[in-house]
Amino acid sequence: MHSRLGNNAVHPVGSSSQILSGRPAQSPAVLLHLPHQQVLSGHFRPFRRWVSWLVPLFVVANIVLFIIAMYVNNCPKSEEPCIGKFLGRFSFQSIKENPLLGPSTITLDKMGALNLNKVVHERQAWRLISCIWLHAGVFHVFANMLSLVFIGIRLEQEFGFIRIGLVYVISGFGGSVLSALFIQSEISVGASGALFGLLGGMLSELITNWTIYANKLAALLTLVLIIIINLAVGILPHVDNFAHIGGFLSGFLLGFVLLIRPHFGWINKKACPPGYIAPPAKSKHKTYQYVLWVLSLILLIVG
Repeated sequence: MHSRLGNNAVHPVGSSSQILSGRPAQSPAVLLHLPHQQVLSGHFRPFRRWVSWLVPLFVVANIVLFIIAMYVNNCPKSEEPCIGKFLGRFSFQSIKENPLLGPSTITLDKMGALNLNKVVHERQAWRLISCIWLHAGVFHVFANMLSLVFIGIRLEQEFGFIRIGLVYVISGFGGSVLSALFIQSEISVGASGALFGLLGGMLSELITNWTIYANKLAALLTLVLIIIINLAVGILPHVDNFAHIGGFLSGFLLGFVLLIRPHFGWINKKACPPGYIAPPAKSKHKTYQYVLWVLSLILLIVG
């Protein structure tokens, strides 16, 4: 496996596996490790390669909603001093009110920020979802969207828009729920919970698809280190680490359910050309993959 590291993302380039080829049927099978580009004249891919369009759409949606929030905010109309007055109604609130260069708390609340009081007492449960599409400022939206591009596009290419879209949205919801339980006096916005869900999904995907990875330990240690560093950032002021943890746990469980791959022997069997012998593979998935799938699904339903 070739691994690529880039801004909070570690993911295999190409199909995330190496394929074995066997000798012709007349002789005992001798297994050779070959990169998938070299199998069957360079045209074989064990898994479908998707075109990423949903993640870029998510990025555009988040940026557009931030621009709309700034338009609704209209800082010059307020009594507070504004930053960047040449921007007109798109100018930012003062550093004192919003150090991230963005709209006011009142505007974010109006746009759908997570507010426990309104979720519980005014039955606005939709805020558990709407808050993951809002951002507190330029720095906030830039950092999150940059991470989403590096993490999400590679995952969508590997697993498709349906599975990655579900991981993203459900993880964001899980992060909002945990945040609402522990941060009850403030509002919360941001896609960080959903992003941590993608990181959690990458970790569980590596664990459940262990047999198709080369350099397993290096990939695992690198990914764990990235996750620890990102969680450590949550200690900083104005960062909602509860959303990070809730999103990560949701994505971690979802990865076992949605990102499962056939094990190495099954892939080798399917990749073997006519006239060649591959080792027998009775089941598409290993027993531990089924166990992890069932346990994760139960925890997701119960949780």
